[in-house]
Amino acid sequence: MRLSTPTLVAVAAAAVLLALAITNVVLPADTARLTDARGWLAARATGVTAYLLLSAQVVAGLVMSHPTNLSTWKQSKRLFPWHEHLAVFTLSFLVIHVVLISIDRYANVGPIGAIVPGLSTYRPPAVAVGTIALYSLLVTSITARWTSLLPRGAWLKIHRLAAVAFALAWVHAVLAGTDGATLLPLYLVTGLVIVALVAHRWWVVRVRPIRPVPATVGQSTADAAREVTG
Repeated sequence: MRLSTPTLVAVAAAAVLLALAITNVVLPADTARLTDARGWLAARATGVTAYLLLSAQVVAGLVMSHPTNLSTWKQSKRLFPWHEHLAVFTLSFLVIHVVLISIDRYANVGPIGAIVPGLSTYRPPAVAVGTIALYSLLVTSITARWTSLLPRGAWLKIHRLAAVAFALAWVHAVLAGTDGATLLPLYLVTGLVIVALVAHRWWVVRVRPIRPVPATVGQSTADAAREVTG
């Protein structure tokens, strides 16, 4: 089932608000330290959620574009709605992540540092990589949504930036968060899954020899007839 864009946006917004409400319950502002850290922790939670959603979205895209899927698996019709829905949820959680991290005094990133690469006072390289990843995702999402405005086939070439965006998001997740070492097993597993899919797709397209398609009975008969008459 495919949902309309407004419905998806509304559902994604509700999911984000629910996440913030859960943060308020789990981390009530009982002390000054918790009050200062809540924004940072909510930003981290929405950032990790966005990363996991992005991972699932990239996996769905890689499966749909895999040559074996086009010939054998044939799961594109089933996966495409999920791919679209995951894109909306990923961007929704990313927007909240950026807003929270930019206004949080504990994070010390700032609005300019969150949107302009290199201007964050907190871990400038790591935050800059995340900002570039966000812009890459926006480009791939917008061009995929309005393909009719682009030259034929252009959106597909641009859409391949999604793999670059994921790589940048992975680096940002590992380096930017104070819990990067704790969550490193999660990042390694998700990263390896996507690298394996990309490598297998490349192997199928570039390395594995193409087996000749067996001729049908009709084709064999026609070929034999041409040889006799020739």
